[in-house]
Amino acid sequence: MIVQEKFIRDIFYYQNYYLEFFEKLKPEVKKKFNWTLQLIATIDRVPEKYFKYMTGSTGIFEIRVEVGSDIYRVFSFFDKGQLIILLNGFQKKSQKTPTTELELAEKLKKQYFDEKDK
Repeated sequence: MIVQEKFIRDIFYYQNYYLEFFEKLKPEVKKKFNWTLQLIATIDRVPEKYFKYMTGSTGIFEIRVEVGSDIYRVFSFFDKGQLIILLNGFQKKSQKTPTTELELAEKLKKQYFDEKDK
């Protein structure tokens, strides 16, 4: 018997930012990203270890994946409550999130809503 998981959130990609990032990843990292996105889509309260609000942002969240000693992040935001939009991703090389990546995410989020409102 196959148990059908109930999706409580829908996840979409904004343009090709996430997909281009995903394509370059090693198979085990892709697998972990897919698992993490499924977790975010199906469980009510997602642990901060996997999905964390970015303090000082305009509602940007980071999806967090670790494989071995490698750390990866993908920025995202909510549109209409349960709809999650994926933006840019990157491999984290230090404790601090690169300002350029967060600025890009903010710019893409604004662009998304500007296009949507037309």
